[in-house]
Order: sequence, then C-alpha cells, then structure tokens
Amino acid sequence: MGRPPHPLVRRPSRRLGGLPGLAVLGASALVAAAVLPVHAGAAAASDRVETPVATGSPVTGVAESMVRVRIPLPSSAGPHPAACDWLSYLRFRDAKGPAASASADRILVAQPGILEGAGAFDSVARNTVAAAAKNGRHIEFWALDRRSNCLEDHTGVQAGLAAKDVHLAVDYYYRHKEADGRKFAGYQSNDQVKWLQNVGLEQTVRDQYDLMRHELPDQKARKQKMLCGGHSLGGILTAFFAEWDFDGNHSTTGDAGYNQCSGYFALDTRISTSLPGMDGQIPTDLVPLLKFGAGAVQAGLESGVVPRALSAPALINTETMNLLSIAGLAADVAPGGLSDLATYVPSSFNTDTTYRMLFSKDYPTFVKGSPSVKDFRFTNAAALGGLLDDNSEPLAFMQASVGFWDGGRIVDKEFPAPNDLDAIGLGGLAQLLGPDKKAIPDEPNGPLYTWRNYDQVGAGVPASKDGTPFTSAAKEVTDIGELARSLAEQPLDFTEHYFPTKMVTDIALATAPGIADDAVHTNGPTANPIINLEAGDGLGGRDPQPGDVIAPGYQHIDVLTASAKQNDGRPEIVSTSLAAFAGR
Repeated sequence: MGRPPHPLVRRPSRRLGGLPGLAVLGASALVAAAVLPVHAGAAAASDRVETPVATGSPVTGVAESMVRVRIPLPSSAGPHPAACDWLSYLRFRDAKGPAASASADRILVAQPGILEGAGAFDSVARNTVAAAAKNGRHIEFWALDRRSNCLEDHTGVQAGLAAKDVHLAVDYYYRHKEADGRKFAGYQSNDQVKWLQNVGLEQTVRDQYDLMRHELPDQKARKQKMLCGGHSLGGILTAFFAEWDFDGNHSTTGDAGYNQCSGYFALDTRISTSLPGMDGQIPTDLVPLLKFGAGAVQAGLESGVVPRALSAPALINTETMNLLSIAGLAADVAPGGLSDLATYVPSSFNTDTTYRMLFSKDYPTFVKGSPSVKDFRFTNAAALGGLLDDNSEPLAFMQASVGFWDGGRIVDKEFPAPNDLDAIGLGGLAQLLGPDKKAIPDEPNGPLYTWRNYDQVGAGVPASKDGTPFTSAAKEVTDIGELARSLAEQPLDFTEHYFPTKMVTDIALATAPGIADDAVHTNGPTANPIINLEAGDGLGGRDPQPGDVIAPGYQHIDVLTASAKQNDGRPEIVSTSLAAFAGR
C-alpha cells in the first residue's frame, strides 16, 4: 500500500483498496426485545430497542447487546422493506462499567469491510473492552451493521443454534421447512433489491453520522469520547466520513465528520480515501461502465444491467455468504461431528461450483470434478477450516489463521494457482491469493480428516513439496471455535449478503459531480490521532509505514478474530494496542 496523498490536495481520482474492494471484483470471475434506558437523549422507546446478547465466548466481563434505532431512509431511496428503516449495531461494554454510553471513557465505532457485517468484530471488540478494563478504563465498542443487512434472514441459523442441530438451518433455507413458524422467502433477486441502487457512499456515511448523533446527541461529547475506524473497506469509509460535511454548509465545521471523533483506528487498512490495492484502481474491464462515468453507472444500476448487489455465479454471492454461517453453526455445535453439508445441502450449480473451486487439488481435478468434496470425510471443524484457513481459502481477503488439517495425507493445493508463484514469475498474485502455501487432503474415500486448532500446531506439520512445513505455531492466531461462534451465535451476521454495488462505484467515481460533493474537509483524515493495526501477512502489513502496529503472522481476517490467548504467551497485539490507544 502506498502513502496517502497530502490531505490538502484533492485527489484527481478515487481508488478502492483494502479488503474486498478490488479483490472481490477481481475474484468475481472466480430475542424478545428489552428496551434499556442506557443512552441519555435517546428518542422514544419505540424508536430504539436494545436486546441483551448471550454467547459462549470465553472472554468474561464483557456485556453485549444488539441495538436497533429507527432512522428511516429518505423517500428518494424508493420502496423498501420497513425493516430497512432501522439501523443496527452490536454494543460491547465492560459489564462492571457504566450502563450509559455517555458515561463511558471512550466509544469505538467500527465500520465493517466489504461483504462483512457487525458480527465479524465479535472477538476484537470483546478483547479490546476486556483489555481496557484491566487498566481501569471503561470503554465501549460499537460494531456497525450497514443498512443493506436488513435484507438478511437469520431464522434458520438461530433455530439450528437453539436446538444444536445444523440440519434445521439447512431444512429452512433449502428444503422449504418452517422454523419458528416462518418459511424462508428465498434469496432476494436483483429486481427485489432495486432500492439498493440508491444506497451508496453518501447514505452509508450519513447513516453513521445519524446513528452517532442519535445515541450521543452532544457533539462535544462525541468529539471527546468517540473513536472512528474500521476494517479494510471500513478504513476508506472512515476517511470519507471524516471529510464529509453533514449540514451542507461547508463553512461550518461542527457537523464535519472529523469533529465527531477524537481519533481513528485502522484494522488492516488505512484511513484514506485512496488506499491502493491491486494497483489501486478498479480495472475497467471488470466494471466497463466506469469508463463512461457516473451517469452511465447509475443508468446501469437503474436498468438492472449492473447488479445492485455484488454477486458472482459462485463463491461470492448471497447464498455462499449464508453457507459460511451454516458451516460456522455446524462447527460451533458439533466441531468433532462428521460434516455432511456437501451432501445434505441440495446440489446446485452455485454450491457445486463453489465446492469445486475451494476443494480442487489442481486444474485436472477442477475440470473433471473428481474427486469432489463429497468423496472426503471431514469433521465440522475441518470443513470450516477448509473454507477460511489461510492454507486453504484461495482469496486473501477471506483468510484467517485457524490451524491446520490432520488425520490423513496432505499435499500441495495447486488450484487456482501453484504454490511456487515466485518461481514461475507470478509472485504478484500473492496480493490476491495471500503469501501462504495452500494445502489439501489427498485421500478420497479414506480417513476422517480432523482439524488442529491454532494452539495445537507444532511438530509434525506436513511439508509442502519444497520440503518446508505448510505452517507453524507462530503463524496461527485464531481459535477456530471462536471463529465458528462468531459466525453462528451473533444476532447480526459475520458476513454481508447484499453488499450494494453502488458503494464500490461511488468510491471509484467520487470526484464526479453528485457523488461525494460534501466530502470537502480534506484535512479530516489527518485531523485526529490515528493507530494503524496491520496484519503481518495480510493486506496492510505488506507496505508497513512508520508507527504501524504490525501483528506478525496475522491474515486479513485475523485482526478481527485473533484469540485473546496467543501461542507464545504474548498478549493479543491488536486488541491490547487498540485498548491502549483508547486509553490515551
């Protein structure tokens, strides 16, 4: 990642980087509610609902709740579900601290990355709040859920979690069976999410502003207490938020984004509107309409020619994002149980192609489709590891370091790219695929493949064809059980099923009239102190800058999911550094 331009110089073009931004597009080829009086100045109870959240987290002393606030979309958004007139976030706080947010020492407000929901912040939020409490500081962490997440249906996963039976979730989403008296209405089509064509950059930063102002009405209190930041794309959104003038009067600054925050935090990203990633710009051959300008893009969205939510025929779409939650549910309720997702989930082009892309050893295997994932026996934990571990998942922005395969022969995974990229002159692909060698089971119709958790990786790790072990304890940081819990137990999803395409195109075309006309305070991203917390093997750590906190061995998702207890006894570096920053 390059250095951001001088804050007083208006960029000639906007770039998209960090998590998912470009990588997703490049890969597309490929509770009864309880109203709690916790916020001074909150509106009528009917406009704000706060529900306690109970999970199996091993991190004690942290209270969690889901907060929903009614902040309607403008009429210009067009017809939309009533649920989408509410904004939601997960509120994590010190259980022994003040009940009112206004009395907290600091409040961290976090924007997710692309294809990412509030649940993804589960571990880092808990760990940060707990680390601060040890130092006598009572902080809160608010994990935001973007507006489009209102379209998700968690009924099946929640029913499966309550009964500890993943089949109930599969039955709900795939077999037309009821859960809690409800039937799944199906995944939303492009025509059904037409209103997303009007939900882009401006609506997203304004949603954050309106929510912060609703929850803490005093601007001086926001400026004193709130820290703004995010993961991956969330760093870009935070930079735009800092630049935005929210009252439309550019000569006043009390409403400016940077005056709502006392500092910024970047989780494997930068607080900059022009973060580079994959050379920094969206290739126009992936989104051809970009070269024709903002008008053409909006016309494409309005006609439906441009999908209103990011989607691909396989791997990246609403169904596969939901499948991750189901896989997490299976690994959460029965980690050692025999996985049958590949057989119990009905066959379709989407699921079959996704499995083939993720579990093919090499190109011949991918082309033939044999052996397929159905020919192997995995525990539920191993199945989840195969989907998201950095030695298996092919896309860098979706990788976490959660351990390694066990139970049978493991070989190099040479699809979609060989492990010796540097030797064949394709080292640049590491930006998309990640730096770690990929591995895969190689005994179809054989043993039960199990999973070594992050703290069980040591001697005896299989070696790649070059003779070096695929991984080591120093490179494993996330507890697969905690990852599964975050995927399955949070009332707001880890993933984002309907990410608005307009967000991507708005960022790419932000200098065009009508896109980001109120992003005028270009000193905003540098107006407050910043902490950059970069994954050593992720996206931000590849171009370290002075003052960065580097988390060795971490992948892009690990900055959110790393365990509070690390292998070598060291404190978890991201959350402890973030807690210290909040305490200053």
